[in-house]
Amino acid sequence: MKLVTRTQLGWPASAAPTQTSTKGVKVHYEGTEVSTKLLTDHAACIAEWQAIRKSHLANQKEHYADIAYNYGACPHGCLLEGRGIGKRTGANGNQPLNVAHYAIVGLVGSEGLTEPTDEMLSAIRDGIELLRQHGAGDEILGHRDGYATSCPGGPLYAWVKKGAPRPKGTEPASPPAKFEPFPGAAWFSMGRKSPIVARMHDRLVAVGCNRYRSSANKDTIGSGDVASYEAFQRKLGFTGSAATWPPGPASWAELKVPRA
Repeated sequence: MKLVTRTQLGWPASAAPTQTSTKGVKVHYEGTEVSTKLLTDHAACIAEWQAIRKSHLANQKEHYADIAYNYGACPHGCLLEGRGIGKRTGANGNQPLNVAHYAIVGLVGSEGLTEPTDEMLSAIRDGIELLRQHGAGDEILGHRDGYATSCPGGPLYAWVKKGAPRPKGTEPASPPAKFEPFPGAAWFSMGRKSPIVARMHDRLVAVGCNRYRSSANKDTIGSGDVASYEAFQRKLGFTGSAATWPPGPASWAELKVPRA
């Protein structure tokens, strides 16, 4: 998964309402003309994502708390963090629909760039699986399912109707050998003993967040490690429930815990 975090985008923690579970995920598209420049210039993808957030925040009618989507997906296979994990979407049409499903948008539109690349479909799938790890149910729907709209457009909707399969040849890449992959939120249980915990501890010291007393055993998760990691998440800009234990994939990627 090639995740571009809010921190990397220069955005603060999302002010969107907290929501930790849904029936599943709805897939969206932009619904306007999208430049084909995105196919060859990843900087244009980031600029597009930034522009969407700016447009949503300027929308006086809708009064968005943040960019409407939980995640976006670009033609190069990057998953772009929007509201992110544990945040209610603002994209599905009304509050009952927003409560029911999270939202991921592919950066394609009704003109110009209209066909999602296999890499984009893979990134959407990455987002679906990530949200499932954090409370999303199994449903995968299009925006038009339950709301009168053409979104997510013909090509994306046809893919959704097939069950949103990951395209062949786009299986998730192995994580960089030098960093420990995210082991899943459930792994971080109190009393867990592992060399990974010791390396996590060392990284928290290195980034200046071991301001609390650590566990008696460096390789065992204790209350001190919990407090230290929460301090690290606050340092990244996370607030509220997003800054609490256990670690999430976005902050874990930023900590860069080395592999043995």
